[in-house]
Amino acid sequence: MKYKETLNLGKTAFPMRGSLPKTEPEREKVWFDEDLYGQRLAQNEKKPHFNLHDGPPYANGNIHLGHALNKITKDIIVRFKNMSGFYAPYVPGWDTHGLPIEQQLTKAGYNRKSMPKAKWRNLAKDFALEQVAKQKKDFKRLGVLADWDHPYITLQPQYEAAQLRVFGEMAKKGYIFKGAKPVYWSWSSESALAEAEIEYHDLKSTSLFYANRVKDGKGVLDNDTYLVVWTTTPFTVTASRGVTVGPDFDYVVVKPAGQDKKYVVAKDLLETVAPKFGWEDYEVLEEHKGSELENITAYHPWDKDVAEVVMVGDHVTLDSGTGLVHTAPGFGEDDYNVSKPYGLEVAVTVDEKGMMTKSAGPDFEGRFYDDVTGTVITKLQEAGLFLAKESITHSYPFDWRTKKPIIWRAVPQWFASIDGFRQEILDQLDNVNFYPAWGQKRLHNMIASRGDWVISRQRVWGVPLPIFYAEDGTAILDADVIEHVAQLVAKHGSNIWFEKEAKELLPEGYTNVHSPNGVFKKEEDIMDVWFDSGSSWNGVLRQRPNLDFPADLYLEGSDQYRGWFNSSLITSVAVTGQAPYKNLLSQGFTLDGKGNKMSKSLGNTISPAEVGDQLGVEILRLWTITVDTSQDMPVSQEILKQVADSYRKIRNTMRFLLANTSDFNYAKDAVPFEKREAHDKYATIVLNDLIKGIEEAYANYRFNDVFSKLINFINVDLSAFYLDVAKDVVYVEAPDSKQRRSMQTVFYETVQALTKLILPVLPHTAEEIWTYLPDDSTKFAYLQDMPEAKEFPEADDIKSKWQTIFAIRSAANKAIEMAREANLIGKNSEAAMTLYLSDEQLATVEALGLDLRLMLMVSQLDLKKSSEAPADVPSFDGVQIQVEKARGGLSPRDRRYHEDLGADSAFPELAAYEAKIVRDFYPEAVEEGFEK
Repeated sequence: MKYKETLNLGKTAFPMRGSLPKTEPEREKVWFDEDLYGQRLAQNEKKPHFNLHDGPPYANGNIHLGHALNKITKDIIVRFKNMSGFYAPYVPGWDTHGLPIEQQLTKAGYNRKSMPKAKWRNLAKDFALEQVAKQKKDFKRLGVLADWDHPYITLQPQYEAAQLRVFGEMAKKGYIFKGAKPVYWSWSSESALAEAEIEYHDLKSTSLFYANRVKDGKGVLDNDTYLVVWTTTPFTVTASRGVTVGPDFDYVVVKPAGQDKKYVVAKDLLETVAPKFGWEDYEVLEEHKGSELENITAYHPWDKDVAEVVMVGDHVTLDSGTGLVHTAPGFGEDDYNVSKPYGLEVAVTVDEKGMMTKSAGPDFEGRFYDDVTGTVITKLQEAGLFLAKESITHSYPFDWRTKKPIIWRAVPQWFASIDGFRQEILDQLDNVNFYPAWGQKRLHNMIASRGDWVISRQRVWGVPLPIFYAEDGTAILDADVIEHVAQLVAKHGSNIWFEKEAKELLPEGYTNVHSPNGVFKKEEDIMDVWFDSGSSWNGVLRQRPNLDFPADLYLEGSDQYRGWFNSSLITSVAVTGQAPYKNLLSQGFTLDGKGNKMSKSLGNTISPAEVGDQLGVEILRLWTITVDTSQDMPVSQEILKQVADSYRKIRNTMRFLLANTSDFNYAKDAVPFEKREAHDKYATIVLNDLIKGIEEAYANYRFNDVFSKLINFINVDLSAFYLDVAKDVVYVEAPDSKQRRSMQTVFYETVQALTKLILPVLPHTAEEIWTYLPDDSTKFAYLQDMPEAKEFPEADDIKSKWQTIFAIRSAANKAIEMAREANLIGKNSEAAMTLYLSDEQLATVEALGLDLRLMLMVSQLDLKKSSEAPADVPSFDGVQIQVEKARGGLSPRDRRYHEDLGADSAFPELAAYEAKIVRDFYPEAVEEGFEK
């Protein structure tokens, strides 16, 4: 028999390499075939509910890294909650209406205007469902467990009906109205846009300075005075109806040298603008407050039939320009709001395609709005009113789908009032917990400052606005009529609106005072898609059994503060008076390794599918908890390889624990806490603290804390200490010895606890480990509960004493390192050490009943009082330590030096205590002898 055969070298079939790309799909197939999701919910049926409501991703194309981060995080939360005493269902959803799908049909060669609307919509529906199936497959490959057979999809008839009922309730409360306010208008999409459909990019524009001659100075200004006006949108001069000044700013009337004209400009900007106009010298004639100029009129630059009114407005600033802002009520929200009390005409001189209309004048009609700047300048020059132009680069809104700049344009649209219940919305935010906390202020400010919500869209693929028009043009917003339409849609789907005439959609025989003959027209616009997804609290949470309203958690990217978080909040408060979520968690965006935004055009994207095929989705899942998701986070192939290294560390640690518990039966062999060795008690307490810390981090959505605590435990508490000294016990001590069983008890409790703790993040790995654990009571680890942290009354005292031990160990390691550098020893086991300890330190070692030699991993250790230390013994961190070459011979079995090596005649090459182990536990060795 060889010496190694007398060692308890652990064995396990758990592979060192996981072969994740191969084994993950196999494991997922078992989960879905055996309905692991349903099994867990059935097990939790009578437990308290936790409902994470899924924000619907848009059904268009394969998923990207942002999708993966989102869905993996949700899966982590749901798995943790189900393992922590909650009934936590997860119903996935998809957003399926809107322009992007119509664009895809156009790219495929279909022409929307060449076919009936219902046919176009059927094509859109088929395309959307194809995308849902594609993305569902992608999400399932991430290991996400959900009710995949019963998702919610915004095109489902029941969902559409629930959405119409939200609209109906808001209409009933007077929150729905039609107006001609300026809205974000996308000429590239030929439709109004909501704030959530806008993104900002830098845009180079031409700004103009020109003069408007005063028509009626109201006794404040002479009629030959000129107002110096500034605009950054030259095309809107065609619809200019006023000039806005700051009521509290000071304005001066100046006469440039060599000119007969007098000009009005903000006093604080005079020195800045004078050089632009070539005013080398000038005289200040008068000074007025902005409020004194109110209601003065001036001539339009070239349309003498239009009188422009001077108004006061708080949106005017002195950051740039002249302090007098050109105002076109039909082309700007501020312009509209400031001019409304003055009763100015809301002129619109651009059509839905961005082309100038007849009302702009013959010089402009039929031309694209962005091509007329030169003509505007020419007309100003011809009138002797042009002063200067500048090229400026500024942040400007773009259509997030077409990537083209938008304009503000006043056209008749349907709106949802925000002013009608704004304070009620803001008050509800006090009832929501935000993660991160700054999310509350962000959403509060967005609601506080947003205008009324334009909810109509000039498109086809979406849920219709259930509005009829009477013979006299009156819009019918009758609650009973809307409910009747909702019932039709619930039965037939929203296509019925486009397939039937108005009379077929109304209750039989319906008339009212505006249409006594029963003749009605139906609205052709559809609802904003944010109204679709923003109604999910009603279409899902209040419709499906075992779901709760409000939801416990909404989780999406930080862009959803102006998107789904926002629209859901508005519709929910409008109808129910409360927020649809109790907790709101937002995440940042994924960046490449250099911190740049990921973009297909830049070629810096990473496909989740490719990561799964190359490294395994476990690496992607682990990455999600290595980063702080409250802000934008980098990811690259190099970063993922680093994550893979961490994964291997976790896996190999679990493999070591499994291997060294392969001959351990917890029910029979476990050592109770009070009888465990000192180091095992400490390891138990540290494990207990880990359980508390990780579960608390999960519960508060601090997933990067889960990772840091896990890795610190593995690298520091296990690898650098406990498992480092473990081999001298689990390999060497007798198989059934108390010392070995004590340590194996901790090993087993550790691997059990870690398997459950990592399961929400690494479910494939956890389930694989579970198949190698003895005494498992269920086939799936996911059917287990999270480990329960225990209370040890003496825990704090033990941890305090161990801080003393670790201080001694740190000092001893420094002493060994110095001896190694002096070539006195190589390994720790070649050292004989004398420690000179204080009375307190010695008392601590004795109180713990600790084998300190084992902790230091030296062959011989002598403990003495510090008062006995010779003066020439070096001190390390206040501890005097003497290191010498170990005495005796090297045991080939435990690789330590023993002074009595060879003392037992039967086994001359073994230390006496080892010989006894062999004799007692390996009797066959006595008969066979040992190889020398």
